Amino acid sequence: MSWRYIAMRAISGDFLDWDVPFVADSPPRRELNGPGQMTGTITPEYLRLMAKPDGLPVMAEWSTALFAEYGGHIRWGGLVTNLSYEGQAMKVQCAGYTAYPAGMPYLGSVIRSGAKIPQKWAYDGKDKNHDGYVDGSSPKRKMPKRPPDKVSTRWDAYDVVRTIWSHLQSYQQGKLGVTLDGHDSGHKLGAANGEDPWELLWWDSPDCGQVIGDVLSQAKADFLERHFWDGSKESIRHHIDLGTRRLGRTRSDLRFAQGENIVELATPTGQGDFFSNDVYVLGKGSGQKTARVRVVVNDKRLRRARIVTYKSTSNAKTLTEYGKKERAKHSEQLTIPAIAIQNHPNAPLGSWTLGDRILVQVDVPWVGELAIWHRVVSEEIDPAAGTAVLNLTRSDFYG
Repeated sequence: MSWRYIAMRAISGDFLDWDVPFVADSPPRRELNGPGQMTGTITPEYLRLMAKPDGLPVMAEWSTALFAEYGGHIRWGGLVTNLSYEGQAMKVQCAGYTAYPAGMPYLGSVIRSGAKIPQKWAYDGKDKNHDGYVDGSSPKRKMPKRPPDKVSTRWDAYDVVRTIWSHLQSYQQGKLGVTLDGHDSGHKLGAANGEDPWELLWWDSPDCGQVIGDVLSQAKADFLERHFWDGSKESIRHHIDLGTRRLGRTRSDLRFAQGENIVELATPTGQGDFFSNDVYVLGKGSGQKTARVRVVVNDKRLRRARIVTYKSTSNAKTLTEYGKKERAKHSEQLTIPAIAIQNHPNAPLGSWTLGDRILVQVDVPWVGELAIWHRVVSEEIDPAAGTAVLNLTRSDFYG
């Protein structure tokens, strides 16, 4: 059994080649909250690169989709984003479908979430001298209290993500056939009192990829891209799982231990110059009117301060939540960045899911035996070799 690489037109879904002679540099990389990647080469003997009826060659940037299949299952899929040449060989770089929104401007309908809506008032303009009385009233009547503004509907974070994808795929040349989960995240954008609305305005030319990342970060949510055969195996489906709130689960049923299934590990890292235990978050505004919050922890270490920006809001609660995440990222303890594992009954290949929390048990020189919970954030599985590389972050980073 070996890998098979299938080429398809991204827009039409037409299959171009069922067995591309693609030589991968390494197993395709799947990522949590990212598009993943696959790179490799094609030799010049590949005469099937001739132009197809649509006038494009099989391998064409931002036109061809390439899928890696093993054992009848699509293990990875993505778009050909870059072609170059090394000697006589064509170098092919691919990124997952979720790379498509990055750099694309949002030009759809305006979205205002939690914005104030001034109410019409019969007494508008009837106190021109500002004395608190209705102009021309006899006897003089005090101005009644103005009715409070209403607040517009607050959007769920996932609804914004789905709207952006729908907008991108509304163009004829953007119909990728990507579907998304339909449930809500439970996180509403904008403040409930209308004091800090969240807005998506096309005239600001917002970057679709950045907006998606921003709202998912606010919701403390994940996404995961998947590609799979439909029931008839005549077409490939493309879907984005949305985590509520985080994808994955704690895997007490799996064991990852050095000397058993861990065959290699990346050098454990600390924080060094990246360390900070006192974070200031600067929000919307300028000068002395800039919104600011401080997130600090007394960890019995020397104070190390850091400033980060989050200019899309002035809401103190939102800024504080962002600050907590940044502080955790800058103050996390010893981390095992990656492990290489072999197929083993303790954790058969593919028995985990991206986002899962796993206990990594290793013996680190100068430190000793460690057992630290990490989260799986990317994977490169090679079923032919019976090995996998898992990239990790400490699970306590996510709070």
